[in-house]
Amino acid sequence: MTQAKPLTVAISSRALFDLTASDHVYEAQGLEAYRQFQIDHEDAVLEPGEGFKFVEKLLNINKILGKHRVEIILLSRNSADTGLRIFNSIKAHELDITRAAFCGGESPYRYIQGFGCDLFLSTQADDVGHALQHGVAAATLLGRASRPAQDESNELRLAFDGDAVLFSDEAERIYQERGLDAFSETEAAAAAEPLEGGPFKSFLKALHSLQQEFSENCPIRTALITARGAPAHERVIRTLRAWDIRLDESLFLGGMEKTAFLKAFGADVFFDDQAQHCERAVPHVSAGHVPHGITNEKTA
Repeated sequence: MTQAKPLTVAISSRALFDLTASDHVYEAQGLEAYRQFQIDHEDAVLEPGEGFKFVEKLLNINKILGKHRVEIILLSRNSADTGLRIFNSIKAHELDITRAAFCGGESPYRYIQGFGCDLFLSTQADDVGHALQHGVAAATLLGRASRPAQDESNELRLAFDGDAVLFSDEAERIYQERGLDAFSETEAAAAAEPLEGGPFKSFLKALHSLQQEFSENCPIRTALITARGAPAHERVIRTLRAWDIRLDESLFLGGMEKTAFLKAFGADVFFDDQAQHCERAVPHVSAGHVPHGITNEKTA
C-alpha cells in the first residue's frame, strides 16, 4: 500500500530564524558586506524566528507517529554560500529539515509546486502573494518585539478565519458592498449551499487527514474563529460537513474582536485575511496574514 503524501510546509529562512542583525548589515552596507557577515558568523547559531515553534511542533508529529508524515522545506532568497549558516543553525536546533532551495536574491515561490507544498510561510509579502496566485496556501508571518511566554505544550494549535481564508470571499464581497443586513439575508437563504473553497481549504484538508491518523491524544487542534454569527453560521457548518472536514472548535463571534479568543484558545498561529486582525493578535499569538480576497484588493 502506497504511503500517503506527507503534509509539506515550506518556510523562508527569515520566518524560521531571527535574521535581524544580518538584515541590518545588508541594509546599511549592501550585499557583499551581508555575504561576508554570514560567512564570518557561520558557526553562530541563529535564534528562533516567528515560525520556529510552528515548525518544531510539526516535526514532533513524526516522532510521535514513528514515521515521516510531515516534511519541512526551506525556501530562501539567500545563496547557498550565505545559506550555510542557516543549515548550521538547523542542525544545531536539531530540526529534521533536509530539503532546501537557495535562490540568490530571487523569489523562491516558483519551486513551491515542485516540492508539493501544502503551505508556504514567509516574511516577504510579495512571495506570499505569488504563492497564493499559484494555488498554494500562503501567509505572511508578522513579527513582534516581545510576547509573554506561553504554555510549552507540544500540542500544535492552529486558528483560521473563515471567509477569504478557509472559504472563498463570495460572502465577504456581499458584506462589504451591500452591508450586514444583505449579508445575513443572503447567507440564510443559501444555508444549504456549500461555500466555495478559499486558499486554505487544501491545507486544512491535508491537516485533517493527518489528524485522522491519531485514534486518541491528537497533538493537533484546530479552530475556526470567525466574525460570523447567527444566522450566517449554518452555511459554514454545512460547508465543512460537505467537505468532510472537522474542526475541533468553532467560534462564531458576531463581529466581536478576536484577540481575547485567540489568547484563550492558545493559538500557535492564527491565519486571517485582514491585516488589522493580525496586527491586533501579534502581541499575544503568531499571526499569518493571508493577502487574498476583496479586503486586500482594496488595500493593494
